[in-house]
Amino acid sequence: MSEALPEFDLARPATVEEAVAARAGAGDARYLAGGTDLVVNMRRGIVAADRLIDLTGIAELDRLDLDGGGTVIGAGVKLAAVAENAEIGARYPAVAEAAAVIAGPQHRKMGTVGGNLCLDTRCVYYNQSEWWRRANDYCLKYRGNVCHVAPGGDRCWAPFSGDLAPALLIHGAEIEIAGADDRRRMALSDLYTDDGADHLTLGDGELVVAVHLPADNWRSAYDKIRVRDSIDFPLAGVAVGLKERATGGPELRIALTGTDSRPVLVDGIAEALADGFDDSTFPAIEKRLKKQVQPMSTTTLNAPYRRTAAAVVAKRLIARLVG
Repeated sequence: MSEALPEFDLARPATVEEAVAARAGAGDARYLAGGTDLVVNMRRGIVAADRLIDLTGIAELDRLDLDGGGTVIGAGVKLAAVAENAEIGARYPAVAEAAAVIAGPQHRKMGTVGGNLCLDTRCVYYNQSEWWRRANDYCLKYRGNVCHVAPGGDRCWAPFSGDLAPALLIHGAEIEIAGADDRRRMALSDLYTDDGADHLTLGDGELVVAVHLPADNWRSAYDKIRVRDSIDFPLAGVAVGLKERATGGPELRIALTGTDSRPVLVDGIAEALADGFDDSTFPAIEKRLKKQVQPMSTTTLNAPYRRTAAAVVAKRLIARLVG
């Protein structure tokens, strides 16, 4: 069934400050960059927006600076540009690998870094047409008062499925945010909360301007499972980072997407590597990973499979980096 895009006002600011001002007091307004997710959700009636603020004319958001002190990637930089940038691939392999497997080639030419970081959470009971959701009763995330995944609870379990976030987390990324009063920087991990209905900590009208990555020497990799090996969102995506400590011995980071309502940076990995890599390392890592991720029946694949698959992907990536 074809669904028409509802009417809306369109603002085309030339600066970040103009964009933030255009959203202030504008009611149901949304920032629009690539629109690969937002426009689809508007057609389905999932998102209501009477004003769209087109960010494509803001030169600052297309900033891509790579120097000896680190890297700055503007929120408006296209995913294809990240995937194809040789310097990013050399410095932050997992970031380039994650960008390269997001959706399909045409999506990557339109989709942006900021859009992928702020991607809405997804669920089989939410990402449906309006008539389907109305016929099957709305859910806690949209108009309803119950989560069909966990009817006895009071929270939404829709998972976050952006690919870039875990890859950026293992490289210690920070994000720059612009609001009505000022700009601020914070750890990327602080952008997210574990609530599928309200998973971003952005204040009213705030806009992600850029990602800041430190200069480091992490070796990293990213991979994911999905129903089809193109287009589909990750059902479990894994980023792994590995480097040698200055004092000797390996340091390991693992981050996941597609399993919880926020990207998960796995805790307790340092303890698992206390004696370096040996026969007990992988079982210990697998145990910590499975304990900390909480996939629910929000996708076409069941939760135990996704938890197990995430652990298997993590072990493969670790073996690849170690080997």
